[in-house]
Amino acid sequence: MERIPILKMGQFLLVTIQVDLYDRLALELEENLIRAITRHNPRGVLIDISAVSIIDSFMGRIFSNIARMAQLLDAETVVVGMQPAVAITLVELGLPLKGVRTALNVERGMDLLVNKVDTNENATSND
Repeated sequence: MERIPILKMGQFLLVTIQVDLYDRLALELEENLIRAITRHNPRGVLIDISAVSIIDSFMGRIFSNIARMAQLLDAETVVVGMQPAVAITLVELGLPLKGVRTALNVERGMDLLVNKVDTNENATSND
């Protein structure tokens, strides 16, 4: 049985999807990721989909759900490595991926998360 690893890197979780997602695997990822967020209390979640070549409306909803649930648990979500064909499909399906920030690659995605965390911590300390 396939399982998508969820790695803890400091104050972030890193998910690298190396296979095309099918419905059951996507649902397991959603469940496991939310469980990992509640266990580790990360400041952000980075999801690398650079190996994903096909995405449908169900998968788009899963990513949006993950982002909303993570936000409720005080974690930002960034999806990185989206293939052009996947981006085109999401636009054609009319899926905006609400609450999901995107970046070109893992490095830029981590920069987004670090900057977001720094901004939030500075805003909190200034209150």
